[in-house]
Amino acid sequence: METYNKLVRDNIPEIITKSGKTPKVRILNNHDYKWALLEKLIEESTEAVNASNRNELVKELGDIFEVLDYTMKAFAIEASEVTELKNKRKAERGGFDKQIFLEHVE
Repeated sequence: METYNKLVRDNIPEIITKSGKTPKVRILNNHDYKWALLEKLIEESTEAVNASNRNELVKELGDIFEVLDYTMKAFAIEASEVTELKNKRKAERGGFDKQIFLEHVE
């Protein structure tokens, strides 16, 4: 028996069944679903950090975009709201164009 205890894409149980195994699933309530989406974001981000090549990184970034879309939907956050705050923070604090790595502050 393999234990996962994580949010998975909608077709995963069917894929597991077709492979001859039996998945045990449950449908999350809204509170647990939101929490699981945030945990999924961490999972996908970690997978992006650990990607060994460009193709893997592109795949993981796609997964991050997918999870972000569902997270914003679950929390009733509009893309325009995120974009507006992103642009405001960039105007105030800058972007990452200069590739600055802060080592320490004395």
